[in-house]
Amino acid sequence: MSANSQKPQQVRIFDTTLRDGEQSPGAAMTLDQKIEVAELLDAMGVDIIEAGFPISSQGDFDAVSEIASRTKNAVICGLSRAGIKDIDRAGEALRSAKRARIHTFISTSPVHMKHKLQMGPNAVLDAVGASVTRARNLTDDVQWSAEDATRTERDFLCRCVELAIRSGAMTINIPDTVGYTTPQEYVELVRMLMESVPGAEKVVFSTHCHNDLGLAVANSLAGVIAGARQVECTINGIGERAGNAALEEIVMALKVRRDAMPFTTNIDTTMLARASKLVSNVTGFPVQFNKAIVGKNAFAHESGIHQDGMLKNVETYEIMRPEEVGVKETSLVLGKLSGRHAFRDKLESLGYDLSDEALQEAFKRFKDLADKKKHVFDEDIVALVDDEIVRGADVVVIKALKVETGVGIEPSAEMTLVVENEERSIKTTGDGPVDAIFKAIRELYPHTASLQQFQVQAVTEGTDAQATVSVRLEENGRTVTGRGADTDTLVAAAHAYVTALNKLLVKREKQVPEALTVAR
Repeated sequence: MSANSQKPQQVRIFDTTLRDGEQSPGAAMTLDQKIEVAELLDAMGVDIIEAGFPISSQGDFDAVSEIASRTKNAVICGLSRAGIKDIDRAGEALRSAKRARIHTFISTSPVHMKHKLQMGPNAVLDAVGASVTRARNLTDDVQWSAEDATRTERDFLCRCVELAIRSGAMTINIPDTVGYTTPQEYVELVRMLMESVPGAEKVVFSTHCHNDLGLAVANSLAGVIAGARQVECTINGIGERAGNAALEEIVMALKVRRDAMPFTTNIDTTMLARASKLVSNVTGFPVQFNKAIVGKNAFAHESGIHQDGMLKNVETYEIMRPEEVGVKETSLVLGKLSGRHAFRDKLESLGYDLSDEALQEAFKRFKDLADKKKHVFDEDIVALVDDEIVRGADVVVIKALKVETGVGIEPSAEMTLVVENEERSIKTTGDGPVDAIFKAIRELYPHTASLQQFQVQAVTEGTDAQATVSVRLEENGRTVTGRGADTDTLVAAAHAYVTALNKLLVKREKQVPEALTVAR
């Protein structure tokens, strides 16, 4: 089946988390992380995965090439500018893909042509024809994009689209690159192109909307209503500046409001929450609590009026079921009086299958946590179990930690580490308690890794909330992230650093190649 054949009323999902999403400052992913994300996107039914921008770096080239060779179902796409070298590099990276697409683009708006390209309209038209023709010689699936299409003069945009179609493009993307347009304007633009451009009936039109004014999803859906049958989007809506249209919001809007938008997608929606968590973890970008579909509060009801309505009929305040997106309905179920059997059932409902030994250790930590907290939420359990799993056969283990800090006191840390069954202890001082802890770890286990990121986030609300700390270390081009969870933020910070250090030791042994940062 051709990559551009589609069922009637089916909307293709084009995911660009690994390309546009990774261009979010600080969101760069390693090769292993990109492969993990790509495998999940493929499993959940994404039609096209834009795996990277091959000419931007050797790391991006390697990521596209590796994902192309591994992916089973999705079309794998590589981005390229209009230059011949870009296109050839993309074609080379996609060589092993079962189904490959080259996505080439050039700016078409007056402001971009003048200040960015320093090219006139005729030169841009020449580049459109040459780039699409070159790409078409490498693959039968070519997508062309008019960067900043929504601020492009309409007659010129029509000429560019017509030429791209004549040159062999099978998908025409109409980006709202700077998030400027409105839904009604976007409807009119897409309809105008589909009705006015010769050959438009032979290609698929696509949306790519940015969220600068908070309209990315609305504009994308407007494009679908107008006739577009492909939507470009990212998990959690990550991307340049304010981000892109969020995949989970697009998919669920089409599913829930099929009465108003009679379209389908191939996405297994029960995997949306899992995909959201994975992308959040590998990028270090937390999902806001009130984020639609996958936010922590998306299916939470605290108001007494809402709770009363929910108890009588869930449809009073929920337009979709949490199970549809892979979220468990109940969040507050366990406390300090809960037994091991109830704890095991909860873990199974959260997707964990632990050995008896691992279960016993997790249960002990749960009981300790329940003694400290009034309420234990699902998020608390996930955090402590994930933390325990990560700490499995580690080279470096924390045995003891005592921290002193306060007004007029020089912060200090007394720490004992077990390093390959050998206990090592030290007392250090620092600019603050966290600095003292990290100095102690570096002195007890000397290493050259540098601290790239330190981030603290409360897992749940309240003064007794667990803190989740993320630490990112870098050594000789290898980057690792460690997470620690505890009601004591300093203890969580120590565990996060040691977890990252243990991951780094594994990478030293395996010599895993890293993907380089995408050029901005």
